Amino acid sequence: MKHLSQDMAGTTAGEALTSRSGDGLVVHTGTGTTISRRGFLAAAGAAAAFRPSVSLADSHMDWWTQARFGMFIHWGVHTIIARDIWNMEHEAIPPEEYMELGKKFRPPVGCARTWARLAREAGQKYMVLTTKNHDGYCLFDTKTTNFCATKQACGRDLVAEFVEAARAEGRRVGFYFSMMDWIHPDGIRCVVDEAARRRFVDYIHAQVNEICSNYGKIDILWWDGPWPLNAAEWEAEKLEKHVRDLQPDIIINDRGAQKGDFSTSEQKIEPAKEGRPWEACMTINNSWGYFAVDHNWKTPQTIIGNLITCSRGGGNYILNIGPKPDGSVPPDSVRVLQRVGQWTSQYGESIYGSELCKVTRSNYVNFTRKGNTLYLHVTRWVGPVITLARFTSKIKSARWLSTGKAVKFEQARQDDPREPSIGFSLYRVKFTDLPATAPEMIPVIAAEFEAEPIQDLKFPRWAQK
Repeated sequence: MKHLSQDMAGTTAGEALTSRSGDGLVVHTGTGTTISRRGFLAAAGAAAAFRPSVSLADSHMDWWTQARFGMFIHWGVHTIIARDIWNMEHEAIPPEEYMELGKKFRPPVGCARTWARLAREAGQKYMVLTTKNHDGYCLFDTKTTNFCATKQACGRDLVAEFVEAARAEGRRVGFYFSMMDWIHPDGIRCVVDEAARRRFVDYIHAQVNEICSNYGKIDILWWDGPWPLNAAEWEAEKLEKHVRDLQPDIIINDRGAQKGDFSTSEQKIEPAKEGRPWEACMTINNSWGYFAVDHNWKTPQTIIGNLITCSRGGGNYILNIGPKPDGSVPPDSVRVLQRVGQWTSQYGESIYGSELCKVTRSNYVNFTRKGNTLYLHVTRWVGPVITLARFTSKIKSARWLSTGKAVKFEQARQDDPREPSIGFSLYRVKFTDLPATAPEMIPVIAAEFEAEPIQDLKFPRWAQK
């Protein structure tokens, strides 16, 4: 992972929509579904450009594209220093000094089960653990180095414990693996010395073989750190083929010097181009690994907002925690994730299995979609009336997702003579008789449309002089 501070908290509700007034006003009550959120033009353009790809349609990806929400865990000997995962590099700690940390890292049995229970409570459907980070410490049993959990003070295979815990809580299992290695003497020399490159590539390939062979079925391989070599020097195509031979159903990201199955954006929400499946990975504070003085925790509202925005764009959201050296999760992380879990347990219908949503324009509502149901996530409560516009089809019914109770609405349709190129009418909708204050954190209204809910995003007023 990069060591840059997080400079994006993610997206929430979108810009205000220029709407048209209508005639033939009709009042309805009923039940329905919902759709996505924040409408700045760049995000709207990215969503509009999204088209299903062959990779997205692959059956082995089905569970992943349904899951939407995952847990990332960065953990290892770096936690003893408690200054994130890049301290060895930042502080130029010599390898022999850094390796002494292996004699101090003794996490108790059972911490992985705590993470897995927390992931289940938060609604995170899969978990990805750093089996080896850039610092070279292996949480798994390996024949390639003594700098691993089984041969140091810990004396146990921490990856095996993680796999067992995740499976016990019904979570899918993912392995993060850093190709870069700051401890190995050939990790830098490999750039200029062919013999060193050969040794280092064989070393990395052997470790990948171990993690893909020794732990049963693995659902995700999350590459990172493919520098300092290029794809040919890594023999990356050969390596990825070997991984798929060992794990035919595995899903692989795009950071292993190969395209993989899905694209990865770090600390930002960035839908992939050309319809590729994608995932945004973010930290729960500003650090990937445990950092004792980093208390800049994301709020539950921010995390839920990011999850909605990723789902709206047809992507996944994987949120990182950084356990302490003893494997315990910082209390503030637990508090935030449990609050997120209260929301997902109530409103998960609007997230899990959601599809690309082509509704984006509002400065206080975010959206997701399933079929013809649009989920309105009201991120900023504005009072008893919520107004949305420029829909290409009519709403049939609307309901509170939490209770199923009908929501009243009015909708009007009118042709706009200034838009002859559109060739059809658009609908403006008011949801009425709502509470003066938000009934709960980010409440959701589900609106059922006659056809797939789509907003027309042409704005002729902007072109008028």
